[in-house]
Amino acid sequence: MEKIFENNKKWVERKLIEDKDYFSKLAMGQKPRYLYIGCSDSRIPINEVTGTGPGEIFVHRNIANMVVHTDMNLLSVLQYAVEVLKVKDIIVCGHYGCGGVAAAASNKQFGLLDNWLRNIKDVIRLHEQELMSIEDEDQRHRRLVELNITEQVLNLSKTSIIQNAMQTEDPPKLYGLVYDLKEGLLRDLNVMEQQNSMKRYEHIYGLL
Repeated sequence: MEKIFENNKKWVERKLIEDKDYFSKLAMGQKPRYLYIGCSDSRIPINEVTGTGPGEIFVHRNIANMVVHTDMNLLSVLQYAVEVLKVKDIIVCGHYGCGGVAAAASNKQFGLLDNWLRNIKDVIRLHEQELMSIEDEDQRHRRLVELNITEQVLNLSKTSIIQNAMQTEDPPKLYGLVYDLKEGLLRDLNVMEQQNSMKRYEHIYGLL
């Protein structure tokens, strides 16, 4: 922990040299444009990856960037971001080489974590035919990462928070992005275009 405190002091010194009012400005409040729902993986420093600064991106992270309808932590973050902070863009971002996705694709037990990973197994069940047609295991895992991101964006659209926001004059836009650790690049999966497929389920998921 000593290293943490030492690095913190050095960081404060650097920031004050750059701008003596840096911390005073931050203390005045936040107005982020983005809500980022991503994986907890320590190799993804999201502010650096996106080139955003403090106060520009509101962050929620969990294993395998899941949007689970019983996760009160996620739902609380989502409601606050949408209804209080008025974010414009909501991003679900996964990454190739995700350990959570790989664990869900296996038949191994991981204890308590199995309950969380079962949500990803549901994604496998929904897309089993496509996934089983991919012979290369690495490519199959990469595709599962993409499908998981897509399903989590769709899960977002099913929430009452997002459905209510879509009725406002300036609703947030939903995005599904995948990050490639080997390249450092983000790619848009264009999930918004696929959301038209949700219209046939409006009689099930639609809320009045």
